[in-house]
Amino acid sequence: MTYTIKGATGEWEVVCGLEVHAQVTSEAKLFSGAATVYGGAPNSQVSPIDAGMPGMLPVVNRECVAQAVRTGLGLEAEINKVSVFERKNYFYPDLPQGYQISQYQHPIVGKGEIHLDLEGGDTKTVGITRLHLEQDAGKSMHDAQDGASLIDLNRSGVALMEIVSEPDIRSPDEAVLYMRKLRTILRYLGTCDGNMEEGSLRCDANVSVRQVGEDGFRTRCEIKNVNSMRFVARAIEYEAKRQIELYEQGGDVEQETRLFDSNKGETRSMRSKEEAHDYRYFPDPDLLPVELTDDEIEGWRAGLPELPDAKKQRFIDDFGLGAYDAGVLVAERATADYFEAVAAKAEPKAAANWCINELGGLLNKAGKGIEQSPIAPDQLAALLALLKDGTLSGKLAKDVFALMFETGDDPQKIVKDRALEQVTDMSSIEPIIDQLIKDNPGQVETYKKNPKVIGWFTGQVMKATGGKANPQAVQQVLKPKLDAA
Repeated sequence: MTYTIKGATGEWEVVCGLEVHAQVTSEAKLFSGAATVYGGAPNSQVSPIDAGMPGMLPVVNRECVAQAVRTGLGLEAEINKVSVFERKNYFYPDLPQGYQISQYQHPIVGKGEIHLDLEGGDTKTVGITRLHLEQDAGKSMHDAQDGASLIDLNRSGVALMEIVSEPDIRSPDEAVLYMRKLRTILRYLGTCDGNMEEGSLRCDANVSVRQVGEDGFRTRCEIKNVNSMRFVARAIEYEAKRQIELYEQGGDVEQETRLFDSNKGETRSMRSKEEAHDYRYFPDPDLLPVELTDDEIEGWRAGLPELPDAKKQRFIDDFGLGAYDAGVLVAERATADYFEAVAAKAEPKAAANWCINELGGLLNKAGKGIEQSPIAPDQLAALLALLKDGTLSGKLAKDVFALMFETGDDPQKIVKDRALEQVTDMSSIEPIIDQLIKDNPGQVETYKKNPKVIGWFTGQVMKATGGKANPQAVQQVLKPKLDAA
């Protein structure tokens, strides 16, 4: 469904591109050997290079280069065999060198694409303009000491991948889908942990609007450093409406950098938007160009895992899953691995249903990820076997599953210890059915007019047996008795 915003002068559409800053998974920084562990004491992970000390020479961390190339390959992007680090000059208190080492004219990764799964089964491709490596700045702390701002340089020099999309995004929801898909790919590749709460993934949104049917692009505004997907959507929606209101009042949108205030749900001006020439880019004289060989690139390609799109299609083709269920399962690599381990020993569609609904529901309620599941894949497969062979009814299986989640015990042990086997011997059930028919003549007459009422009788039998009766077997006995009553 096309997303438009109704204004006083007609329908408007959003034009958006995202710049995502993803922290590279690496034990050392981009140009120094300092650690990158999150949560260290302020200024405890700083080398002389990170602090901008005179005479210090940066050395490129090869693993960061490899991670950038792996990411580019995962984004179906061009890998540039020659890339150049440049100095991007600007002055912040938390940028000790007075410049950032980044890439501009010759990035390490060129054009690529990401495929989004839209509602209704449609897909959309969002182009990737480039991916370049750069070092992060430090952090200004304004509330740690009265009357002063403090600087923590632990992040200074941490390797970032800036992943820039084409302006192909047309709604806040598409922006969220893009962010989720990108995060999933990064986590599959192991090139970024995608933890937005810790600042490992941050987003700048470039937003403009135009009237439906209009060609070309209008002036854009950049919303800086949005740190949650929900806030990305809210920021884009607010900014688009703000720009529409400006145009419809006869004004113009000025190109600028804005911040999103999550408490007020609005963007506000931060500074006029700089252009590339404002940063006075020039090649860093301390760093040679990065030159890659075909063998190196192909070696990294050969080491890539199966990525989410390919895994989703395999789940559809090999396991007969629907596109929605397959998409849910592959959203996290750990979930996909868990499902495959269960499906190796159980019917795949049942395994998918229990992984998504039953296990997913309990994990969400407990605030745990699937890596912390107290139920191992083998245990879930064993439970599904008991359900399939009739040892457990659907209701009893859910009861046993809840106990498995609580205790970590195998389903066979829980069934044995609590005598939860499903009753299949109808000789013990028939007296209950006979008494039920005798005590409820009105319901029997209703059944004769509406056979669906057999469900009420079945429910009463299940209740009387504590859920242990086999509902299919109960109905096989019930129907002829009700018909003859």
